[in-house]
Amino acid sequence: MDFIDSKIQKYSEDHTDKESDILKELNRETHLKILKPRMLSGHLQGRALSMFSKMIAPKYILEIGTYTGYSAICMAEGLQADGKLITIDINEELESIVSKYVKKAGYEDRIIQKFGNALDILPELDFAWDLVFIDADKDNYANYYDLVIDKVNVGGYIIADNVLWSGKVVEEVKSNDKDTQALIEFNKKVHTDNRVENILLPIRDGLMILRKK
Repeated sequence: MDFIDSKIQKYSEDHTDKESDILKELNRETHLKILKPRMLSGHLQGRALSMFSKMIAPKYILEIGTYTGYSAICMAEGLQADGKLITIDINEELESIVSKYVKKAGYEDRIIQKFGNALDILPELDFAWDLVFIDADKDNYANYYDLVIDKVNVGGYIIADNVLWSGKVVEEVKSNDKDTQALIEFNKKVHTDNRVENILLPIRDGLMILRKK
């Protein structure tokens, strides 16, 4: 994830709106108390997700992979007044920190947490999505995409995180590296899918932006 020049990264962050105090506190607590804090979207990507959401003005957002709730709060900033964000994570131990910061941010009535295997939960959700954010186990990215694409509105968006995977997608893939292989196959799959138009942005660890035609 550190393949972007550190000076460019800092310059970009210095010329981007700052995190809110609540997001800064969540960022700090995640790094102090939670395993794998690099999974948190962070300042620059968080502001990008917020900006995308405000541009789309979604009524319904789906997030696959809540972690500590940083990205959910960022995307909720763009929700319509009566909109909802449904976020799914397999790790119930994160519920308390997510709930704490969702409440602090004032989204406790608009961000709905679900825990369990997303492959089982997704078919049960009856929404027409305006924005979907995929940031979960990499070997299921293609499966998540297949489960949601028909429920995304025409003109709606899917954003997939970590699609550059610290640059590993352009290196020789080790035989036991299933995550990198899965991301390469996902990137190829969506890039050649005529149902969407796409752009891969080298923000943080890579964001694949897909717009349903």
